[in-house]
Amino acid sequence: MPRSVNSVAKRARRKKILKQAKGYFGRRKNVYTVAKNAVDKAMSYAYRDRKNNKRNFRGLWIQRINAGAREHGLSYSQFMGKLKANNIELNRKVLADLAMNNPDAFKAIVDKIK
Repeated sequence: MPRSVNSVAKRARRKKILKQAKGYFGRRKNVYTVAKNAVDKAMSYAYRDRKNNKRNFRGLWIQRINAGAREHGLSYSQFMGKLKANNIELNRKVLADLAMNNPDAFKAIVDKIK
């Protein structure tokens, strides 16, 4: 019985990896074994950094809320504590956006909780 090989699937697998490595420098873009390692590393970084991105944005929002609150004589922790006490359920993303782009609305929130 003749030997059976599945070259179609093998080529497809390799093409998929090389397509993902498009734009890489040097042999990382056109030599399969090098590209495979580079793509695997890139995918692990992408997975890790999707989580880190959420952390970074939360920190940014907190800084913006803190800056907005301090303009009205409150620290970040006092501001957030009073929000919770007054049952105002706005998340940090919205509060940061208000503090940056709509200071009047942010001032109205501060006046309501004082």
